[in-house]
Amino acid sequence: MNYFPAFLKLDQSKILIVGGGKIATEKIEKLLDFTKNIEVISNRYSEKMLSYIIDNKLFYKTKPYEEGDVRGFDIVIVAVDSLDLQEKIYKETRNSRTLCNAVDSITYCDFIFPSYIKEKDLTIAISTSGASPAIAKYLKKFIKRVLPDSIGSFLEEMKDVRSNLPKGEERMKYLNDKAKEFFENKSDAVS
Repeated sequence: MNYFPAFLKLDQSKILIVGGGKIATEKIEKLLDFTKNIEVISNRYSEKMLSYIIDNKLFYKTKPYEEGDVRGFDIVIVAVDSLDLQEKIYKETRNSRTLCNAVDSITYCDFIFPSYIKEKDLTIAISTSGASPAIAKYLKKFIKRVLPDSIGSFLEEMKDVRSNLPKGEERMKYLNDKAKEFFENKSDAVS
């Protein structure tokens, strides 16, 4: 199955992570690049997970998952080893408009976490639809090598210029020419 690529605005979404171990920590680390509206439920927490929770002032409970804990959340990340619990939580989310991601269980996922590169406002997502996470990992490294170091700053400059010029064909042409020049100059340096 192929996944539709979409960038979600998470600032108004409530996210629940069930789990406090290594995989849950990896998920929270990625989510914190985009939102802090995250709550966590787990019996135990790794030191790194607790550090993320405390440093970002996130709400958490030390307890086992109970039916009903997903109520009121827009997105639920199930980062536990128990396939039975992954299935239970996924089925519970079917009664609402809650998106669910159960780690390493495509059957219980509405979406997957892509490999991504984030440089200020620029986000590049990479997915192989689960076919080969290794390819996604190395493609990410390849893209990072060829991506200009100044891309984030240039994007901020373009954002500022775009917001200060009146809409219309002249603005579109100016911004297009500026982007073209930036990448032509960078590709000369890479060659």
